[in-house]
Amino acid sequence: MAAKLLDGKALAANLKEKIKNEIQGLKARYGAAPKLVSVQVGENPASEVYLKSQRKNAENLGVEYHLEKLDAAATQEVLIKTIDKLNKDKNVHGIMIQMPLPKQIDAKLISRYITPLKDVEAVHPQNMGEIVFGNAKILPCTASSCMELLNSIDGLKLYGKEAVVVGHSEIVGKPLALLLLDKFATTTVCHIATGERGRLQEFVKNAEILIVAVGKAGLIKGEWVKEGAIVIDVGINRVEGKLVGDVEFDKAKVRASYITPVPGGVGPLTVAMLMKNLVEAYKIQASLFKA
Repeated sequence: MAAKLLDGKALAANLKEKIKNEIQGLKARYGAAPKLVSVQVGENPASEVYLKSQRKNAENLGVEYHLEKLDAAATQEVLIKTIDKLNKDKNVHGIMIQMPLPKQIDAKLISRYITPLKDVEAVHPQNMGEIVFGNAKILPCTASSCMELLNSIDGLKLYGKEAVVVGHSEIVGKPLALLLLDKFATTTVCHIATGERGRLQEFVKNAEILIVAVGKAGLIKGEWVKEGAIVIDVGINRVEGKLVGDVEFDKAKVRASYITPVPGGVGPLTVAMLMKNLVEAYKIQASLFKA
C-alpha cells in the first residue's frame, strides 16, 4: 500500500479563495474590510518570516493588516494597555500576539487580556472552553487545520474510530482531542509520561487516526503505524538542513492510507484557518455592533 498524500497547500488555496470571496461580500455589506492587528514585542529573526507571510496573505485576501511593534524592554503592563486599546477599537476585528515574548512577560496571562471576540488564535480560556461544549466559532489554527485535513477525505466518518493524539499542548493536542471527541471518535491522548512508561508504541499501533504534534524528529517509527491508518504529522523539525516531521515518513507511507508530507501538510493551512477565524470574528462583531 502506498499512502495518498493529504495536500495542505491545495486545501489552503481553495479555502483562501472562499475566504477572499466572503470578505468581498462582507466589505460590500458593512463598508469595511476585516482588520487584523499583530502585536510584536522586540525583534526576532524567526518571527520576521512569519510576519511577512501574515501580511502577504492578509493583503491578498483583502484583509487590512497592521503590525503593532513594541520595544523589547516593554513591560507586561505596557503590553496589556496596548491590548486594551485594541480591544476597544471597533475598527479592529482580530488581535494576535506574536510569540515568543520576552522573559518579563507571562504569555499565558497575556492571552486572558484579549477580548474573546477578537481572539483569532483562540488562546483565551473562554474560547478554549467553548470547544468543550461544542459551541466554538473560533478554533486554534493548527488543531482546526488537522480537522480540515480529515474532512477532506471522501467518505471518512470519525464516528467510533480509534484516534490517537500524540502531544498535549494547549494549542494543538488538547483542543484537537476535544474536536475529535465532538465527532465521536474514540480518542486517546499520549504525552511524555506515556513514553516514559514505554506504552507509546502500544497506543500508536492501535490508531486508525494518528495525529502527532510533539516536535521531535522520528519520534513515531514507521513500523508502528497501523495498516490503513490516516497519519497527520504536525511536527516541524530541521535535520541536516531538511524539514522533517515527527513521524518516519518513508516507512510510514507504505503502511498508511493517507499521510501528510512535511512540509506541505498542516503548515500551509494554519494561516488560512487564522484568516477564517478573522472572518468569523468580523461577522460576530458586525452582528453585535452594526446590525
